[in-house]
Amino acid sequence: MAKGDERAAEEVLKALARQLNCLNEDNKSTRKRALETIKKETIDKGLSSVVLQEIFESLLKSLLKCLSDPMERCREIAIHMIGDFIRCVQQPEDSLPYIMPALSQRLGGKEIVEPAEELRLTMLEVISLTVEVCGNRLAPYLEDMVKILQRTIVDPFPDAKRESCKCTINFAKTVPELFHMQAESLIKPLMQTITHQHSRVRVAVIEATGAVIQHGTGKNVDDVLSHFAQRLFDDSPQVRKAVTLVVGDWLLNLRDRYSYFHKLIPLLLSSYHDEIPEIRQITADLWRQVGAQWEKENEDDLKDKMDFLLTSPPLYPSGVERPGLGCRELVVRNLSRLMPAVGRDIGDWLVGTRVKTAQLLSLLMLHAEDHCTQHLQPLLSTLYRACSDPERDVVKPALESARLLGTFVGADVLLKLQLAHVESALSTHPSAPWTPLMVLGVALRGSSAQALRPHLPHITNTLALPEVCQEATQAVYLEQVLECVDALLDVCAGDCSAVSLQLLKVLITVESLATEQEIRDRVEVCMQSLCEAEGVGVACEAYRRHMPALLEWLSISQHSWTGYSLQHTQLEVLATRAGPVIGEFLPLLLPLLQSCLQPSRDPEMRLHLFTMLSKMLLNAPHTLDSQGRFNEHVDVFVCECVLPNLVWQAGRTAAAIRTASLSCMLALLTGGAITTQQLLSFEDKLTPLLVSALEEDSQMCRILACQSISTLLKLTGPDLQPDTLNKIYPEVLKRVDDSSEEVRLAALKTLGVWLSSLGKDYNSHGYQPHLEFLFQQLLLYLDDTDPKVQENTFEVLKAGGAVHPTLLQKEVEAARDKQRCPVYCDKLLQHTQSVN
Repeated sequence: MAKGDERAAEEVLKALARQLNCLNEDNKSTRKRALETIKKETIDKGLSSVVLQEIFESLLKSLLKCLSDPMERCREIAIHMIGDFIRCVQQPEDSLPYIMPALSQRLGGKEIVEPAEELRLTMLEVISLTVEVCGNRLAPYLEDMVKILQRTIVDPFPDAKRESCKCTINFAKTVPELFHMQAESLIKPLMQTITHQHSRVRVAVIEATGAVIQHGTGKNVDDVLSHFAQRLFDDSPQVRKAVTLVVGDWLLNLRDRYSYFHKLIPLLLSSYHDEIPEIRQITADLWRQVGAQWEKENEDDLKDKMDFLLTSPPLYPSGVERPGLGCRELVVRNLSRLMPAVGRDIGDWLVGTRVKTAQLLSLLMLHAEDHCTQHLQPLLSTLYRACSDPERDVVKPALESARLLGTFVGADVLLKLQLAHVESALSTHPSAPWTPLMVLGVALRGSSAQALRPHLPHITNTLALPEVCQEATQAVYLEQVLECVDALLDVCAGDCSAVSLQLLKVLITVESLATEQEIRDRVEVCMQSLCEAEGVGVACEAYRRHMPALLEWLSISQHSWTGYSLQHTQLEVLATRAGPVIGEFLPLLLPLLQSCLQPSRDPEMRLHLFTMLSKMLLNAPHTLDSQGRFNEHVDVFVCECVLPNLVWQAGRTAAAIRTASLSCMLALLTGGAITTQQLLSFEDKLTPLLVSALEEDSQMCRILACQSISTLLKLTGPDLQPDTLNKIYPEVLKRVDDSSEEVRLAALKTLGVWLSSLGKDYNSHGYQPHLEFLFQQLLLYLDDTDPKVQENTFEVLKAGGAVHPTLLQKEVEAARDKQRCPVYCDKLLQHTQSVN
């Protein structure tokens, strides 16, 4: 030191002698004024660094003693002065033996010694300044520094936490050769603070953790990974950005990074789908750097792959940039260690974790490409679980992964495993049996027609298996079956013509099980695509091609059909969808119906079949009789299928069967599929059964019986024998007294038809007693309390007037005076007079 500087320092110290003594006074105001004066005469005067160095050495112990002053203002002035001296003097490191223990005593103890949070912050700022100006000269004070940081990182004051983290980063970089010895002790306080409510504190902690791990032994990576993973879900983009930057830095610079690639790669790649574009870009850049660096470091191992793997695989997703070779190799070499964690996290209870995991899986598969084949079983298991997730945000990336399977994995390997899973889905995935189908459908779309062509029979045969397409009725399951069919038709198009029969079986089955109109509509769309694949314009043409095979397919199991069997519904769908084509295959259809409609077969099944037949027979020209050939089989149909089911048997079920049979018979009579001559050939068997049905307990059955007799009379009345006719009307007449108004009206209409159908062979004079009895009974109902019955009876008697007007006039005149209201009698008399 120059003599002039030494003299100047001595003068200043002499001038401050009294002030130094005042620092020991009891009066706090005196101490405060003394400190202010010292500051004014030293720091504020702008003295040279050499002079200040001399003064600082003399004042330091007194200033440090003031750090324990009871008065906060005194402590504040003292710590500020210490910081100013450190900033200004030439050799601040000379003061470290005094400053560091003092600050450690104030900040590094088990309990808070310094109560004022602002002063704790100022002390930390002084420590940060010390680290900055003293550099590695702080190495001997490693233990003191770590004690301070351990305590202040968990300081209640948020700003103190942040400053501690900043100081940690700087100190780790300043003394890296020693810092690793104590780095581990900072992990616990950092992890305690990483969830602080202030986002800036969380950012600071993450950055400090990055430095601690980077300059530590590297053994604590596992202790922080779970905390970092949680911060990827942080609401603050800055926090997520900090995690991304730190993890990227570890992947690039951590000494032992090769040991932690399988743990760090998922953390970095999880930010690939962050909602903030900046974070996504940072992630992509860092990952590119990591891959390039690894590629350079392992250049010798990659020589054979450098040129071979530059070309993208066929069907590579459009609009997606292919990752670099280094990035792909990193994923490939670590995928076996990544999959267990992915499989575990895809079922996490937190939605956010499941979403991130599903997105990560898609990204990993994009990197792994054909190496996915080696991990196919765990990949499929994970995808099945993800596809069953109720959250759409989990399912969507899982389906992207499934599509990548179809793109990268050979069809022979993939389908062998997937189709086996589809077959056993109901037993292996009882809660979500549709997931193997869902993954299969999307994987098919990711493949090519060339790859799938040899496997089309296996795929379609599997889909057509009863245990695949017949056992589940959930809408979502049926939708996935259709998705597989649609995917095949979309990808393979014309190639599907070779397997169109199997596809048609699947579509028929799905429609048979469907209860939602949406699914039925989807079946129609698929059917149209199938028609295009077969080169036909309409669906009925496709049915024409395969009808023999389809009817044989159903006939194989017909002996075991029950009301719960799906096959009778499949038959209904087939017959309905085929339209007029069904009329071309009556020789194949009718034996099947004849067998299933035997009285010994399941009643509920027969009910379904009769309902189907009733609908078809009402529109016979466009269904069963589309070729005008149904009359060739009508005798067998009526005598073997319908009439046996009209025979009376006890029980409600038998009554329901008779009602359904009558409905079918009525549809046949009214649908125009039977001629008069054919009807006359078995009229003697049919009429007694119809008459017997008039006595049924079921109102509907009695109405159908009346309507059937009425239609029968219209078709055959003039050709029936009078004795047959005379056996019919008394039974019908009884029904005019029925408890049901509808039955009474139906019976009256039937009587009207009976009278109108009396042909020339009916001798009205010879059979006058029958007509006389009928007229007398009808005249009773002409005075009924029900106006509808009166009106219908009047119309029936008018028809009787055409048969025997004289007799009717006689009976009306006899009954007129007995009527409560003779209006209808007078009208009838006028009518008979006009007829005569």
